[in-house]
Amino acid sequence: MASDSIPRRPTCSSYRRRRILLIPVLLFVSCLFYSVPWSLPPLDLSGLSSSLSRANIASLVKGPPVEEIYGLLHFVTSDDDRMLSHSINPAAPIDLTVYLGGDEPDWKSHMRRLKEEYPLIVLSKSYCPFSRKAKKLLESYNLSPPPKIIEVDLRDDWDFIKIILTRLTEHSTFPNIILNGQGLGGNDELQTLRAQGKLKKMFENAGMTVREDTVKEQETQ
Repeated sequence: MASDSIPRRPTCSSYRRRRILLIPVLLFVSCLFYSVPWSLPPLDLSGLSSSLSRANIASLVKGPPVEEIYGLLHFVTSDDDRMLSHSINPAAPIDLTVYLGGDEPDWKSHMRRLKEEYPLIVLSKSYCPFSRKAKKLLESYNLSPPPKIIEVDLRDDWDFIKIILTRLTEHSTFPNIILNGQGLGGNDELQTLRAQGKLKKMFENAGMTVREDTVKEQETQ
């Protein structure tokens, strides 16, 4: 009689049946996930609103997108005769593939090259007195690596570059000075940073060596 109160243990056959029933359910859920667009309601995290979806999750896994300014800098510092096509609209965001030309789409490598070889890029006009003043000031620091000078007026696509730079840096005149992908402005801004004693430190923070400063900044403490 006591044996009637002992619970019966599941048999191997019952486990097998459960697995057989579970497989179709998992397949159905998997197909539903990949075939039907979905998203979760926006989440408010510390005042920031965001939305999760397959596309968002994929971008988070790959890392943040490359900013267009790096595409342009890669384009103008490439050692060839590339010119922007007149088929593009420079006033609107441009796909990074336009800036690649025949290069491989390895932006991690391209950005590393820009940081190591050309941390400081000056987009200049060869005849512009303000460009000449800025270049003379930079020469006084004897920087290593030296500034990469792009004389845009010697390019057939200079007007396209001007529009793109204005859109990306909010600085519409030349020179347009860019340090590690960040616009510093033009000659006036450069002279102000030097007068404030900030310029040398900014170069050093960008990984550049200041071998000689004939301007003699009054460094701020």
